[in-house]
Amino acid sequence: MYNLEQLSDLVEKSLIAFSIPNEPQNLYKPIRYAIASGGKRIRPVLTLAGCNAFSQTVDHAIFPALALEVFHNFTLVHDDIMDNAPLRRNHPTVYAKWGQNTAILSGDAMNVLAYQLLGRTSKEFLPQVFSVFNTIALGVCEGQQMDMDFESSQFVTQEEYLKMIELKTAVLVKGALEIGAILGGASSADVNRIGEFGMNLGLAFQLQDDLLDTYGDVSVFGKRIGGDIVANKKTYLTVRGFNLAKGKQLDLLNSYFKAQNLEPEKKIFEVKKIYDECGVKEITEQKIQEYFDLSLKALEKISVKPEKKETLICLAEKIMDRKK
Repeated sequence: MYNLEQLSDLVEKSLIAFSIPNEPQNLYKPIRYAIASGGKRIRPVLTLAGCNAFSQTVDHAIFPALALEVFHNFTLVHDDIMDNAPLRRNHPTVYAKWGQNTAILSGDAMNVLAYQLLGRTSKEFLPQVFSVFNTIALGVCEGQQMDMDFESSQFVTQEEYLKMIELKTAVLVKGALEIGAILGGASSADVNRIGEFGMNLGLAFQLQDDLLDTYGDVSVFGKRIGGDIVANKKTYLTVRGFNLAKGKQLDLLNSYFKAQNLEPEKKIFEVKKIYDECGVKEITEQKIQEYFDLSLKALEKISVKPEKKETLICLAEKIMDRKK
């Protein structure tokens, strides 16, 4: 069995060894920058850990794991364009550093590179892995479109929001684990169970991301705090805030999200004040814990020995241990 540190090291070494063309430089330099800017490499490590739960070796899962990491970073490059985001992981985004056109084109190339890596999957597993990967890719697009549609929607229900993040974020965590389990030789039932573990973990992760965007520390979180509020993005906090605010609170909240020229820091302060009055932070924390508990219950059902699940449990705990 590999421990979490060993799997993380394997992913980093494999990424370093991954050959990205040099020319044209203006296409590939932003790709190197996006991949090298790091993050926790959650998705590829999940793939390897999912494989290792059912197989002693993970070597045959490395290329699909890298495909997921490159694909994930491609989606972030394009997300940052759509969000007009200046920072990602405490560094300027590709969009901010090279401009919109380069970010679009380099992102497109990253998508192609991801499929090239996926194509190096063993022929025995490729059809099933390819199917899951495409489900991930289409789900992310559907979720992103829902997120964009929400920007012009006056009211978004909790159910609609949770469906959006299931597609945009959780489907990638779910799929990474499913691909790993498939490559490890898991039964169909266990592939579904580990997928359920990943789906609930992904939902908890995104809700925590929503929470930290408003209540986090920029030096730890790596993104501007309050950016979602300034951009009028529908997050779980926004949805619950509009649902819970009454009377004058609701009028004020509506006015802040409709205001065109309100100074960003004032907007963040005033919206957070209403969130605090409505208990939005605590409600979100409760929902995060609910999904995390569901993820662990799904993991318990997987038909491997408890010691085979230890790395997955450690990884889940590490994913959720992001400081405020």
